[in-house]
Amino acid sequence: MTRVRIAQKAQKYINHDMISLHTDLPEFPEGRVSLLYNVLSHQPAAAAQKELLSLVTSLVQMGLDTHEMVDNEPLGKHGMMAMRAQQLKVLAGDYFSSRFYNLLSQAGQIDMIRRISEAVCEINRIKMSLYAKMSQLKLGAEEYLHYGAELKSGLFLSFGGLMTGLYERIWPELVDKFSRCEVLLAELRRLQKTSSLDGSWGMWHILQEGTEDDRRAVRERRDEPGLMASLLQKYDVADKLCSLLRQSTGQLQGVMQRLQSDKLLRELQPLIEPFVQAASAQRAAVLKELG
Repeated sequence: MTRVRIAQKAQKYINHDMISLHTDLPEFPEGRVSLLYNVLSHQPAAAAQKELLSLVTSLVQMGLDTHEMVDNEPLGKHGMMAMRAQQLKVLAGDYFSSRFYNLLSQAGQIDMIRRISEAVCEINRIKMSLYAKMSQLKLGAEEYLHYGAELKSGLFLSFGGLMTGLYERIWPELVDKFSRCEVLLAELRRLQKTSSLDGSWGMWHILQEGTEDDRRAVRERRDEPGLMASLLQKYDVADKLCSLLRQSTGQLQGVMQRLQSDKLLRELQPLIEPFVQAASAQRAAVLKELG
């Protein structure tokens, strides 16, 4: 099963007519799932179950990410269709998560049910801590990245117990660095959508590094059209994110080199290309603006 096949097999559970017709779904976590699949392929004790484990992990992650899309505002505020979409996101998230229990129990993988369930509990605890700090506007830019990487890596860290020797030691760092790159890439893409800048890395960066007037503007007027976009440009947020992504990609490549497997390195290389390309493209755009 290639990484494309993992996504195709997951579609059997994700492409439900009612869900597809009435609500949007998050992006499939192809990168982290492919990372897990390839590393498990090199673990004698886990290789035989790599397809099942990759599939169920993708379904649990889709469940978590779908729940994350639920609007916290009152359901009736935006009309009947919007209310239905919100309700379906809750149900879809529950449905995706329930499939993992079913698939693992059928395979007799009771211990993995426990491990993944514990990981989900820890992810929810981290989310509560993050939301508390966000609601009080007491979050640093680096702290935001740290939380984001924790939330993306949480499920995948639960597979460390299936690995041995060098892989067991490196896996936590590998998935953490990979997740951080994914967060940074998502933040770069987020800059292209002015409607999604509230709560972005750039906002926390300005609250941390900006002038008193700019920090006050963010606290009091961040919903004002165009305000966040102009401030993000003023503080060169795109360039800073680009630099952070290049730095994190370099760190990720350093961890990969420690795996001491040319075959695995070749398999993982395509997974980091989006990070390399995004950083290079953004750098070129910034240099063009300056030039």
